[in-house]
This record gives sequence, C-alpha cells and structure tokens, in this order.
Amino acid sequence: MSGWSPEIDEVLEASGWTPGRKVDTARWRSMFEAVGLAMHDAAEAFLQEFGGLTVDVSGPGISCARTPFELDPELAWGEEGRFTEWGEDIGRHLYPLGELDHGRFFLGIDEAGVIHLVETWVASFGPMPHAMENLVLGVAPRRIDEGDEQAGLPS
Repeated sequence: MSGWSPEIDEVLEASGWTPGRKVDTARWRSMFEAVGLAMHDAAEAFLQEFGGLTVDVSGPGISCARTPFELDPELAWGEEGRFTEWGEDIGRHLYPLGELDHGRFFLGIDEAGVIHLVETWVASFGPMPHAMENLVLGVAPRRIDEGDEQAGLPS
C-alpha cells in the first residue's frame, strides 16, 4: 500500500514502478562520489524505489502543466556544481535525481526527503511522498529565495 491516490499509483505503475521496487544505486553513488557529491540516505531510499523511471505525464495540472520527468541521476551529470552551490545556499545537501520537462530543469532531493527543482534558481515540491503527488498532478513547486533560511522546510 503506497498511501497515494489510485491515480498516482496508476501513473507510477504505468511507468514501471511497483510497491517494494528496489534498484541498485551503486553506479550512481560511485559516479557522483568521484566528483565529491555523496549520496545521503534519503537519496538512496528514493532512488532504490524510483530510480530509472520515466513518468510521462502531460496536460493541465492543478497549478501548472503536468510535465514528464525522468528519474535517472546520470541526466544531471556535469551539473554537480549546481547541486552543491544551491544546496549550500539553502542549507541542504542536494543530490541529483534526474530531470523535469526533457532536461529543462533538474530534480534533486535533500537529506530530509524534500524534492527540489534545480535550475538557475531552486524550488521545492515538498517532502516525499507528497512531492511525488505534486510532480504527477501538476502542482507548481514553491520557489526558494536565496537567504530564505531553511526555506520553511521541516528540519
């Protein structure tokens, strides 16, 4: 039992997700560790369950268009500086998860399990599992302004 609505389950299952799914994260871990980005527990847990999925949603959403996303940290390869710098700016350790809207934006997760949109700015989709609902249903992320101490995120 995922605790999501049937719609979320349906979308994720159509993408290849199943409850209890567990993928090996060692390749992503070693790739990013080699450039100084350590995988924290929240990233490990998320990627074990969702790593490698492409969620092909589109159409109108709740507060923004439903946008496809791909959960493969390799898609953010070469952008580790962006994750490190934004993580420092918001006081979090951001780990790459993949991309949103065919590479227009990157997705990352912090150590508290909050999913972030990472670009030349950063925004929060909220903590898991709520963040997955926001991504699938088209709920716009909340922009985090620099200097917005802890950005109102749970600590």
